[in-house]
Amino acid sequence: MVAYVFDTVLTKGMQAGQVPARTTEARNWYRNTAQQVNTTPSRLMKENKSKFTTGTEPGSMMLFNYDPKLKRDLPYYDTFPLIFVVGPAKDGFHGLNMHYLPLKQRAMLMDALYELTTNSRYDDSTRLKLSYQLLKKAATYKYFKPCFKHYLHRHVKSRKMLIDSVEWDIALFLPIQRFQKASAAQVYSDSLRKAG
Repeated sequence: MVAYVFDTVLTKGMQAGQVPARTTEARNWYRNTAQQVNTTPSRLMKENKSKFTTGTEPGSMMLFNYDPKLKRDLPYYDTFPLIFVVGPAKDGFHGLNMHYLPLKQRAMLMDALYELTTNSRYDDSTRLKLSYQLLKKAATYKYFKPCFKHYLHRHVKSRKMLIDSVEWDIALFLPIQRFQKASAAQVYSDSLRKAG
């Protein structure tokens, strides 16, 4: 029997009285629990085929396999970006790849982004109201800078897996980043410098 990461963690959380995304305590519970999960991005996607999508709806969170066009020139890159879609871009879309931040700053950015939800139901309709201009304006979103990336449709090498809003805090802290050409520590150090 396949162990479904999101279902397992959500069930444990609900049994512990933690309603996803509603309180700081609940967010922290899901984030801490997710860090202990042993999975890979490929396995996670295999377990969640029903969540595959072809779209890139702004404000949604998704995971996919990516092979950058300019990978030879990049100092490093993530082959399994976990992004919030910001909007369309030339030949692709812009997204915030949350993997580029260390966990503490990832949590801080996510807590700020929760202020931008389209509703407080945390259901299939919940998205973030994102735009580059909005993110750039507010100091509370300063950690977005190293996360903001341009993804080309032709270089997405898998189906895109949509992640429900009740699963955002779990996905954020799963150890599924796959950096190439540099260690996570190096990426995080550079990201903190870029964020200022």
